[in-house]
Amino acid sequence: MSTPQPPYYSPKGGLPPQTALMTGRAVFTTAYAFIPKGCFSDIVTSYLPGWTQTRLWLIARPMSGFSETFSQYVMEVQSGGGSDSPDAEAGAEHFLFFTDGLATLTIDGTGYELDAGGYAYIPPGASWTLLALGPQPARFHWIRKLYEPAQGIPRPPAFVTNEKDQPLNTMPGTKGVWGTTRFVDPGDLRHDAHVNIVTFQPGGVIPFEETHVMEHGLYVLEGKAVYKLNQDWVEVEAGDFMWLRAYCPQACYAAGPGPFRYLLYKDVNRHATLRGPGAFRPAL
Repeated sequence: MSTPQPPYYSPKGGLPPQTALMTGRAVFTTAYAFIPKGCFSDIVTSYLPGWTQTRLWLIARPMSGFSETFSQYVMEVQSGGGSDSPDAEAGAEHFLFFTDGLATLTIDGTGYELDAGGYAYIPPGASWTLLALGPQPARFHWIRKLYEPAQGIPRPPAFVTNEKDQPLNTMPGTKGVWGTTRFVDPGDLRHDAHVNIVTFQPGGVIPFEETHVMEHGLYVLEGKAVYKLNQDWVEVEAGDFMWLRAYCPQACYAAGPGPFRYLLYKDVNRHATLRGPGAFRPAL
């Protein structure tokens, strides 16, 4: 018997009624941005060159003075849609995480089928295509980053896996209430970024204010919690997105009643660039 897939929240778009109150939870500060699920409406979708029957919500992009290293899209590709030329940026690496639907991903001539929980890493310079299959739209997160080469270290190869095939690594001393599903070994210096899934069981906490150079994108896949962002405690739920610049203090308390899980991006394993407008930027 196969293991049931955990649920992953995917936005469905639409518009609120004219009778709805305008008051919401969205926040944009100098330290973080918070985009609640109610902001994922039809009027803020975008389209991409080279993609057919596809729309997306663009929820993070490099911005001078804010987050610098990545962009993140929430993609919705109708059955039969996709792309033979997904991205013209040759230096970009790509991280795909599927929340719903089915698609065929081809990387350098090798095909893979991805469904909910599917994860793919595509290195810079790889040739890839994507075609949505099945009756439902393929929905996935697409994180893009300019790869930063390191002297004497080869670029990482492409790979495809599924969350259910990866172990949950629990934090020591937490009795299993806080864990991370890692798709890459943290000690593998070929990788200059990680995209993981963090899981808290009810009552689990980050018991201190994390304050570090890595910037984050956090998309809540399941459950609810209260998350500390800089000086603010913010109630978050499935479908919400948090965007944290470097050194923004953060902590978490998972109140339940079920697991609280989020997709997490962070930049790692490289020197801080000493030239240019921001950390991890190429020299001018």
